[in-house]
Amino acid sequence: MVQHRLPMLPPSDEVDWAASVNGNAISTRVESNAILLDVIRDSLGILGTKRGCDMGTCGCCSILIDGSPRLSCLMLAQEADGCEITTVEGLSEGHHLHPIQETFTECGGSQCGFCTPGFLVVISALLEENPDPTDVEIKSAIEGNLCRCTGYQQIVDSVKEASGILCRGDTVENSTEPKSDPHPGFTG
Repeated sequence: MVQHRLPMLPPSDEVDWAASVNGNAISTRVESNAILLDVIRDSLGILGTKRGCDMGTCGCCSILIDGSPRLSCLMLAQEADGCEITTVEGLSEGHHLHPIQETFTECGGSQCGFCTPGFLVVISALLEENPDPTDVEIKSAIEGNLCRCTGYQQIVDSVKEASGILCRGDTVENSTEPKSDPHPGFTG
């Protein structure tokens, strides 16, 4: 028996939508009321941006719109039409990680990893604006991002370490060169 469902609301009109996403020009059609998070994940297949609370309280869906952190779950896609959008995938330069991506792994800023993309995006914007932030500035920048695993100190430590890389003038290429195993002989 085939069940037919009647939509509660009529379908939305589709509109043309274009943006630069992680440096790539994208042009597609989206529903006029589409949420940017849904376009990024479902239409574009960019899965680093996470769906968390859908209410703007967790920060998992943070992205950069023209360099400024925004919550993609609270934005209509049309609000970002013509903008430069950066997701966590757009932070690295080819195979070279952004310093904050590298230091998150080295300092334990990421535990389960679900909140990590939102933190990385927000912190990259902070470091772009202020490469040497104080602890207070770091905590202020990440106050909209929730993490249930780390207790936040490892995240602050990661930002400080990334700041050191940026302030020493290391390039991303220099800071991500292969390193020796920090635990030689460890067999687990």
